[in-house]
Amino acid sequence: MEKDAEKSSSTNVPAGIGYTDRLLSNDEIASVLDDAFANWDLDDKKVLIAIPDGTRTCPLDVLFPIIYDRLAGRVELLDFIIALGTHLPMSEEQICERVGIQPEEQQTTYSKARFFNHAWDDPDQLTEIGVMTSEEISDISDGRFEQTLSVKCNRMVRDYDLLLICGPVFPHEIAGFSGGNKYIFPGIAGAEAIDFSHWLAGLATCYETIGRKRTPARAVIDRCASMVPIERKAICMVENQGGLAGLYAGVVEEAWAEAADLSAQVHIEYRDKLFDTVFAVCPEMYDDMWTGGKCMYKTEPIVAEGGQVIIYAPHITQISAVHGETIAKIGFHCRDYILAHWDEHKDYPWSELTYVTVVAGRGTYENGVESMRAKVFLATGIPEEECRRMNIGYIDPATLNPSDYENREDEGILFVAKAGERLYRLREG
Repeated sequence: MEKDAEKSSSTNVPAGIGYTDRLLSNDEIASVLDDAFANWDLDDKKVLIAIPDGTRTCPLDVLFPIIYDRLAGRVELLDFIIALGTHLPMSEEQICERVGIQPEEQQTTYSKARFFNHAWDDPDQLTEIGVMTSEEISDISDGRFEQTLSVKCNRMVRDYDLLLICGPVFPHEIAGFSGGNKYIFPGIAGAEAIDFSHWLAGLATCYETIGRKRTPARAVIDRCASMVPIERKAICMVENQGGLAGLYAGVVEEAWAEAADLSAQVHIEYRDKLFDTVFAVCPEMYDDMWTGGKCMYKTEPIVAEGGQVIIYAPHITQISAVHGETIAKIGFHCRDYILAHWDEHKDYPWSELTYVTVVAGRGTYENGVESMRAKVFLATGIPEEECRRMNIGYIDPATLNPSDYENREDEGILFVAKAGERLYRLREG
């Protein structure tokens, strides 16, 4: 069934199509892009395209050659920046695999395309594009904060005419739904905006944020993106089963809104009851727990009080190469615990504070006692003693057979074969 487009009051209705019951053909994908490009002012322009790293599922290998074929002969520059946020940079081989080409093809068939990794922690790569005032911050945060925010992103945006965002849209623990302007903040942003938007979501809790279209963090993301000094467009994908259920191209906010509406239908699975145990198999595209934590975020709403989430990821051996040292100092705690010990934690990066709370999940801290609504167990290559020090459960993955947890929903056990992208919720009514 075709998804009915939510018509905006804006005249900038994006090109696009989406279905809940089938995938788009390559011809349909090309048609959406052709319709968009025909109406965009691209001739002789310098174009920078922000694309996802390997932690996001999408058929970028299908879109890349189409985009290149349509634009390479039309624009002056056609460069690509990996919207890493705080993730590790990708190698040339990984980038080529991401866009579906061989390294030698990048020098021949696709020679006009250049690829760059974003570096969020390199001041030389960043530029301030604006400031959010204390009044704006207070309004967006419902009075929680009264501060100014320096808005920085990759300085490459000053060298181009158009920033084109090309990435998927999924339910997301920080922004409600990923995609759109999130590929700028935090995708190619500096630490200040990353930390602030994350902690706003942490205060709201993942449970109240994920899968919701309008959130405080999304408001910050969109406001920061509005300061980018060049034109912004987006190609927003709704992935399903390795293909595309939908594709929308146009003004960023409009294309993202259409994609988020379809994602809500495609990527949220409902059940009639809560489960005592969720066995979440972590895919190998998540190579540490910084990204593997999505297995918790997407399943927490379907876990019964007093239940457990087992994140099965034998391939993961560290919390995070970038953030692990700080996370080890903080440990995994609920939001209320962090707030009760705010003086001890306020100087840590707020994105890392957010991470520990959303992995730990909902809980309370009363009379010096922290009580978690559900227990999280890591069945990973991270040693047991390290897990215990960080206040998170441990199970030796060698003692588990994932097939033992399959097809047992009537026993209160939910098995998720590829956790991290589909959101599970209790059906209302």
